[in-house]
Amino acid sequence: MQRKWLSLLALPAAAGVAMTFLAAGAPQRDGARLLDQVMARLQREAIDSISQDEIYERAARGLVRQIDDPYAALFSPEELSRFSRESLGNSYGGVGLLIEDQDGLIVVSRVFADTPGEHSGVVAGDRILEVDGESVKGFKLDQVSRRLLGTPGTPVSLTLAREGVPAPLKYQLVRATVHVPSVPIAIVLEGGIGYVSLQRFNDVAAEELGRAVTKLINQGARGLVLDLRGNPGGDVEQSVRVANLFLPPGQDVVTVKYRSRPADERRTVAVPVAPDVPLVVLTDSNTASAAEIVAGALQDHDRAVLLGTVSYGKGVVQTLYPLDGGWMLKLTNAKWYTPSGRSIQREHQPKGDSLPPADTTRPAFRSDNGRIVLGGGGVVPDVVVGADTLSTVEQSVQRALSAKARESNTTLTQMTKELKPKVRYNFTVHQAWRDTLYQRLTRSGVEITRAQYDSSRALVDRLIEQRLARSAFGDSAAFRRWAPEDAQLHRAIELLGGARSQRELLAVASREEG
Repeated sequence: MQRKWLSLLALPAAAGVAMTFLAAGAPQRDGARLLDQVMARLQREAIDSISQDEIYERAARGLVRQIDDPYAALFSPEELSRFSRESLGNSYGGVGLLIEDQDGLIVVSRVFADTPGEHSGVVAGDRILEVDGESVKGFKLDQVSRRLLGTPGTPVSLTLAREGVPAPLKYQLVRATVHVPSVPIAIVLEGGIGYVSLQRFNDVAAEELGRAVTKLINQGARGLVLDLRGNPGGDVEQSVRVANLFLPPGQDVVTVKYRSRPADERRTVAVPVAPDVPLVVLTDSNTASAAEIVAGALQDHDRAVLLGTVSYGKGVVQTLYPLDGGWMLKLTNAKWYTPSGRSIQREHQPKGDSLPPADTTRPAFRSDNGRIVLGGGGVVPDVVVGADTLSTVEQSVQRALSAKARESNTTLTQMTKELKPKVRYNFTVHQAWRDTLYQRLTRSGVEITRAQYDSSRALVDRLIEQRLARSAFGDSAAFRRWAPEDAQLHRAIELLGGARSQRELLAVASREEG
């Protein structure tokens, strides 16, 4: 049978209970008998009627949840189609809404431009009550997401709750092909430094990144910053092709070692589009999976200076195994290693934006040029720069906003929507805007004193600027306003500004860390 090789970021599955009785200590030879007896009793006695097929399906799902594999999953034919579309596809049939779970409530966190959601008037902060007349109360995030996806051209109805609107809002949307770009931003900054953000490894990530990098070089970029922060990974094949944009043919990118078959060594095969432009790669604790493959390979081959904080640490690979009836079983069946032989698998995943440990327990490896690179949990950057931090009072304001995330998001979205037609590209935040936002936030239940709010002016202005700039002028405009305050990006630009070649860049980075 043909297998699909994957390496995707997946959060650890919640512990299931459907098959916990199998671990009760009964002899192994009695396990099948025990399962048969329980299933028979369920069919005869359970107060809610359950078909035999459904019992078997639930038992199978429970078994997959119970094994010691946080990335294991069982997909029905419908779930498989949606998994492939959401995880690996660069476009999908949907309505263009990014949704999140906020304490059990499914809330719209972003509405993508030029999509059915935006055209219908859905706004960030809206809470989803029903999809196609079915209440989503108690539904998990993926259950709601699956109901929003579908064949382009098909209708879907939404019932939403909006802060300040007493009655539920009903929308009739028509699904369309929604393209989520893997490269949302690619611009040349002052000093001739090109910046490109790669957000996901979908099936055209390398193609989109290659075009973006080529464009930046043609525009005069003499150094590049590749931002992999927050990139959860995706298709392994794309990670090899992305690394190949910067590495010459014949270079090792990743080696996958299985339990019961020969190792799979993946190498570059094509001519790179940027073989020698000085390169800095930004990483953080949410850089994972395929993104870590790229970061590790470029670091091992001395092709990039890694800057930021330690990556997520997902150094395992999953394979999809076909089952009867169109079902698929996803299991972790291998570990992957960087060209120098490092495993970056982290047994206990980091919380927050972690820095490297002060001890020397991580195994040491050597890059092509003999530099020390560290193994263990996550890819350790060459230059450690922590993420931007908030002051104590700003943290208190941020907590207050987070406690009322739905109300805060809706308030900010509505205010920036009102301001959008009135602002020019180089707008500045006015005191009247701050006053209006404070009044609306407190009316919506956000508990912030005026003294706290006024002492957090930088945070408040950043929230208004970013939301308004993105809404009025797009992601690139929002990025340009935010970039000067990004300590990691600022340090990357400084390093590139003092280096005419990759060799000089590595030397500067080594002196700093030494």
